[in-house]
Amino acid sequence: MANKKISILGAAAAITKGMTVTFKEMMSPTVTEFYPEEPPKFEERYRGSHVLQRDENGMEKCVACFLCAAACPADCIYIEAAENTETTRISGGERYAKVYNIDYNRCIFCGYCVEACPTDAITHGHGFEQASYNTSTLIKRKEDMLAPVPPGAKAPAVASEEVAAH
Repeated sequence: MANKKISILGAAAAITKGMTVTFKEMMSPTVTEFYPEEPPKFEERYRGSHVLQRDENGMEKCVACFLCAAACPADCIYIEAAENTETTRISGGERYAKVYNIDYNRCIFCGYCVEACPTDAITHGHGFEQASYNTSTLIKRKEDMLAPVPPGAKAPAVASEEVAAH
């Protein structure tokens, strides 16, 4: 008999606790996002589209060390390295990423590439509008991900023979 009363009281307490939470939520104001008209508000740690960062002089931070590609569990990062020369100085290191592609068909936005980068060259931005009906548009190239040149800095100079080759 005593066990029955205790179980009934326990069940009543659980229902009361649940209903308290429900009524509290019912009385709180509704938060509405007006997404197309206003930009959405993201948390600081939101993992959106990747951004290849530049340093304060406008040079690319990526030194083509391939650590991001090695850390990627989805194997969606493709890099081709090239050497910096006297006439062509793209990054602060000896090498730079001539080709840097991320296949968003395969990317799982885990953040391992960001954690693996020793120069903080790759980060997650807040871009999220990536949907496409054509999968070939989901392969982002270096030019698509590169951060703009900071104000007051000059873009890296590319030698004239390299420009003519492209």
